Amino acid sequence: MTTTIIPSNKAVLSSLLRADFITQWRNRRSVILILLIPVVITLAWKSMINNPIFGGPFVLANGITIGLNAIGLMGYSNAVARDRDKGIFQRLRVAPLTAWSIMASRLIVQLAMVMAVTLGVFIVGHYGDGVTLNPAGYATSFAMAFIGGAVYLGLGQAIVGFIKNAETVNAVSRLVYFVFIMVGMFAGLGAMGDKMKEIAKWSPYGAVQHILAAGMRPEIWNHQTTMILLVTVGYAIVFSALGIKWFRWSSK
Repeated sequence: MTTTIIPSNKAVLSSLLRADFITQWRNRRSVILILLIPVVITLAWKSMINNPIFGGPFVLANGITIGLNAIGLMGYSNAVARDRDKGIFQRLRVAPLTAWSIMASRLIVQLAMVMAVTLGVFIVGHYGDGVTLNPAGYATSFAMAFIGGAVYLGLGQAIVGFIKNAETVNAVSRLVYFVFIMVGMFAGLGAMGDKMKEIAKWSPYGAVQHILAAGMRPEIWNHQTTMILLVTVGYAIVFSALGIKWFRWSSK
């Protein structure tokens, strides 16, 4: 008589994490590109650090926000769409694995990317731009970065859930990335007028950028920042809920 041994959830998640981190390492060119974009932006905007209107936290927050966009829209959504198109998810589903463990492993890897991007921007901001925060500022900023990362991972999940074709996912995610960056960045700088600047503050890009900048200086945190934080959490919940509802394990 043959005895079937079912692995524990901890062992399954550990194996999936190991496989996903190995896959991420093999795709290190795209990882380097995702890390490079916010670093370049942080260095390129060095002249704004001494500007009384903007300052160091504004520059660092924009760099991190751009990196979070890239992780969720350029990295996560395309990777999930590509693996689904190759039938990887279908093969995983027939194994003794729970659906939550498959997706949790992917998300943990992406949250590690969020930490890497945030840390990279802080290092470049310190050594390249001369911006130093106090310990509370760094700790709060990391917490805000994880919340912001959840927004864009949720949005990436919604895109890949709503669209089945991998090539279309790639095109749409690039378009959304471009729109978010261009509109959010220029509106935040006031280039589109004061009304658009105020509207952009409550957009996914502006909200994440705002809570990051405020997190770097906890002493300036106010009621409006708390409201924007709640809106940001709302974005993450709505995008994630839609992504889970629409997602299909097969592209057919």
